[in-house]
Amino acid sequence: MLIFISLLVVASAVSADVYKYTAADGSVYYTDEPKHKKYKLIIRSKPKGYAGAFKHLQKNKKKYTPIIAAAAKKHGLDPKLVHAVIHAESAYDAKAISSAGAVGLMQLMPATARQYGATNRKDPKQNIFAGTRYLKYLLGLFDNNLKLSIAAYNAGENTVKKYHNQVPPYPETQKYVKHVLSLYKKSHG
Repeated sequence: MLIFISLLVVASAVSADVYKYTAADGSVYYTDEPKHKKYKLIIRSKPKGYAGAFKHLQKNKKKYTPIIAAAAKKHGLDPKLVHAVIHAESAYDAKAISSAGAVGLMQLMPATARQYGATNRKDPKQNIFAGTRYLKYLLGLFDNNLKLSIAAYNAGENTVKKYHNQVPPYPETQKYVKHVLSLYKKSHG
């Protein structure tokens, strides 16, 4: 369901513009590599290089920390876990859009956003509260198993169930789980 858009390791070293194309049948496509001239630039990368990206990430992390703390408190989660997910999902970029159409800090798909109370996925507060609520649901669903809950956040709960409550054998999901757990562990010193 939710596809992570960037890991800091990649996103900080390489900036990518995002392009949008609407086909004649109404289908909408997003990419960082336009296939033809009908793609329109919708998001231009701001920070170039590692130092710029890191500074941008730290500034946004500080900016969203009060909202993250409030959402985590409301839903009974460790705010450091929410930070780890946001870091992995969007690198604290509220305007992040994945190629699959996930939007915002916690990269919410439309159905997930609606289900968990976000009417505007681009609004950081709504995005964080809905994403945190969804993460809390997944932790409950998977008996507080952090690995499975994080895998489900990335690949979808049904995918984790399909693989008999194991982390799915998808390289992206396996890397994502390791990355989020690493960020979470580092935040605890």
